[in-house]
Amino acid sequence: MGWASMNEDNESRFFNATIIRNEVDKKMNTPKNSPEKGGAITKLKAFAAPQARPLPVIILADVSGSMAENGKIEALNVAIKQMVTSFGKESRLRADIQVGLITFGGRQADLHLPLISAHSVSEVEAFTAVGATPMGAAFELARQLLEDKERVPARAYRPVLVLVSDGVPTDDWEKPLAALKGSERAQKASRFAMAIGADADRELLAQFADDVEAPVFEAHEADDIRRFFRAVTMSVVARSSSPSPDQPLTLDVSEIPADDLDLDAI
Repeated sequence: MGWASMNEDNESRFFNATIIRNEVDKKMNTPKNSPEKGGAITKLKAFAAPQARPLPVIILADVSGSMAENGKIEALNVAIKQMVTSFGKESRLRADIQVGLITFGGRQADLHLPLISAHSVSEVEAFTAVGATPMGAAFELARQLLEDKERVPARAYRPVLVLVSDGVPTDDWEKPLAALKGSERAQKASRFAMAIGADADRELLAQFADDVEAPVFEAHEADDIRRFFRAVTMSVVARSSSPSPDQPLTLDVSEIPADDLDLDAI
């Protein structure tokens, strides 16, 4: 073999070896293909903790002028604050208790809490009793809140509606109540009502409530308001931690001792 032929043969061997080395490097450095990567992510997602489902609780509270008598508005303020505080302390393993708070007094109904997680509520304002009783406006706000699919998604548990009042509506309430009761989500909700004092419209409150085992509750004194809210709190808390949070529970105010109204102890 001449010098030129030998040199040509060496160049050919070097060229082929370089091609083989590059192919090996390419295989070693090529990332896994996307289907395998996607599969790994899917497996990780399978081990992720499931997100708690919302458990909506909507309170419709009478703050009309008559609530200023006999310590009723003070008892209502304490009861609502303690209820929200107790909800906020609950585990969110299965259910995330979300609170909507609507008041009606004066000339209008107001939405103070638009169904937000109880654990994120840092403070509940104290309300002042004033003016008329626009209960119909409160029914309409509650209906709008329930039908808001961003606030109450399809995966939410059965809602709870709580109405407390000591008087007679001073606005148009028949149509708003019928619309609320006719909405799909309100029909599935547990609805509780409390009549405060002798002047409360018990017939209307009975139309609002839907639980035959829990008729309109009666508050003869301020402590009865707190006792009622404590019973509702215990019922909702029991639901939120049960294996079946959609299952309604009996509300029994008589089981709440008169001298045991510290909701923080729940």
